[in-house]
Amino acid sequence: MTTTIAPADPSRPPKAGGRPLAGRFIPPVAALLAGALLFLSFPPRPLWWLAVPAFALLGWVLRGRRLRAGLGLGLLAGLAFMLPLLQWTGEEVGPGPWLALAVAEAVFVAVTCTGIAAVSRLPGWPLWAAAVWIAGEALRARVPFGGFPWGKIAFGQADGVFLPLAALGGTPVLGFAVALCGFGLLETVRQAARARRAGAAVHRLGAVAALLALLLPPAAAAAARPLVDAAAEDGTATVAAIQGNVPRLGLDFNAQRRAVLDNHAQRTEQLAADVAAGREPRPDFVLWPENSSDLDPYRNADARRVIDEAVAAIGVPTVVGAVVTPETGPLRNTLIEWRPGEGPVDTYEKRIVQPFGEYIPMRSFVRLFSSDVDRVRRDFGPGDEVGVFDLAGTRVGLVTCYEAAFDRAARDTVTHGAQMITVPSNNATFGRSEMTYQQLAMSRVRAVEHSRTVVVPVTSGVSAVIMPDGRVVQQTELFTPDALVAEVPLRSSLTPATRVGALPEALVVLLAAGALGAVAVGALRERGRLSAGADAR
Repeated sequence: MTTTIAPADPSRPPKAGGRPLAGRFIPPVAALLAGALLFLSFPPRPLWWLAVPAFALLGWVLRGRRLRAGLGLGLLAGLAFMLPLLQWTGEEVGPGPWLALAVAEAVFVAVTCTGIAAVSRLPGWPLWAAAVWIAGEALRARVPFGGFPWGKIAFGQADGVFLPLAALGGTPVLGFAVALCGFGLLETVRQAARARRAGAAVHRLGAVAALLALLLPPAAAAAARPLVDAAAEDGTATVAAIQGNVPRLGLDFNAQRRAVLDNHAQRTEQLAADVAAGREPRPDFVLWPENSSDLDPYRNADARRVIDEAVAAIGVPTVVGAVVTPETGPLRNTLIEWRPGEGPVDTYEKRIVQPFGEYIPMRSFVRLFSSDVDRVRRDFGPGDEVGVFDLAGTRVGLVTCYEAAFDRAARDTVTHGAQMITVPSNNATFGRSEMTYQQLAMSRVRAVEHSRTVVVPVTSGVSAVIMPDGRVVQQTELFTPDALVAEVPLRSSLTPATRVGALPEALVVLLAAGALGAVAVGALRERGRLSAGADAR
């Protein structure tokens, strides 16, 4: 009697049992590599395309795995992704907060990968797996403490071919397309490997499904390209973004609040001199960064005088980022519209404040692990109104720094009539890390998502002017005083993404829930059959 042993399937991850010890390390190493490729796909590297093989490799690692294995391998992938991506969070406060945040975010990735492993046995699994990934992103963008959307796959695609999909359905559709393409790449390779091994044509239905998963996302992006338009609809505005710089790196720059304010005032006055000399065009309005005045101009007469003089010199409405310190209650991270000869006339209070940065949840508990929480001596509180200023006839949407990571923040300003958006930020705390480039990429995605010019004034860089098609037409260097002056298009039409808001994300989450529900029902039925069989015996 002859026994024929079927050859191993190279498209499936190797099982640990019965293999040499070295072979057991292949899945963990592959999981780490998948996470590292995801990190490398993010700015400042223009390697957006690495996300596709990253998802293919992650799918290879997770496909057919038991849930416990999926959780462990997903944790490895999450750590390899989040640890380097979020390194900037420990730039000035040491490794503790960085490691805590990165591990927490990696746990979200691990849970997501467990779901991917669960749905990987279903027909058409690349579709369900991509939906589970986006559902995982949706979850960590909301919990805990309001969520932390940093690291959404869409934010690594500002230079990529998939970017037009942001205008179709926002960051969830953009991220879904990238994940689906990656998982589709794996399934296409699997189908080809099976056909070659069997010496026959690949199963027609499986081949079609695999190719659709691989090719439909870039085809959809190409079809969405007409949605990306940088033409002016409501004329143009000439805008100036001021980058005053900070005296030196680090958190202690806040102890030099007057110097930071003076830097921005002086750079504005220099711009006024350049305008008077004909070296620069006169702007219609000027944008200062977040925290350009950490001295409350409502309570500090000297700060008010400095701002008054700078605004009078340039002679146009100016948006000033200030820390407002009421007698009681929380601080307010505030943008103030300051008009020459009138002073402050309108305000916007940042609505989404950063936990453990602008306020400390569970302060007494967290202090047990780090005394750095006391650097935030008084918590910031959130505002509750959407910010849109009328600056010399231009309606400008206000999205302060951290808010750019949240889908609702930019969309709210556009649905409230913003013809362009500004994202004033303060990245001085994070030194020369990759943080400022990651945040700039978010603003580029928002520009395409809502078809609006986005101007990013930053205290220490990188400040930038971004067209509605996502192109950066001007930008500054890090830690260099500068002023960007540009004529930008104003637009009022709404993209499909702006119109539908969170609906695409909700639909993708429902897809994921349906697939996971089908897996759970199948498992219960199988358990019931096994129990029935045992009883019969």
